[in-house]
Amino acid sequence: MPLINESHDSLPYIDTAPSAQARAAAERLITAELPHDHTTVTHPSIPEFSAPRFSPLIQQELDRKAAGQPLTGGIDLSRYEAPEAPARSHLSMRHENLALLEESGKNAWLIGNSQLEEILRGLEKELAEMKEAAETVNKERKMAQEARHGELVGLEESWKRGVGAILDVELAAENLRLQILEQRRLLSQQGR
Repeated sequence: MPLINESHDSLPYIDTAPSAQARAAAERLITAELPHDHTTVTHPSIPEFSAPRFSPLIQQELDRKAAGQPLTGGIDLSRYEAPEAPARSHLSMRHENLALLEESGKNAWLIGNSQLEEILRGLEKELAEMKEAAETVNKERKMAQEARHGELVGLEESWKRGVGAILDVELAAENLRLQILEQRRLLSQQGR
């Protein structure tokens, strides 16, 4: 099966991490391409930021914060605070719950518990199925990657051989070009 139909975004089971030397070499190559002032100078394609213009109220608040002064005035937050609960609210709620239990009976309470337990069992079953499905996907991914390891190594080797052959051809062509130029130079010197 060709690799074109498969996606190998991540090959954690067969790819090896780069060595410290390879990583350092890659970082040196990246650093060599960056201008020396890349950490302090904005890239030329990024437009300059215009000076911020705040309304007078915002500027006043920024000046207050910069001076470290406390907030004065503003919104009255006391109206958003929770009112004081009566001292016996727990007892009144308990009394209300007991009255409902007496009115509906313990069977309604037990049926409600039974329904909640059934929902819980369903959720636990769904969770177990999802975990099993995730494990299956990971096992299949690992098996697929390990099965394709040889193919990937072979493709990488053939790619390296192909690149090497191209470089050999280019080197031979360059040598031939230099020989032709040398022959022309010699012929032009003899013709004088």
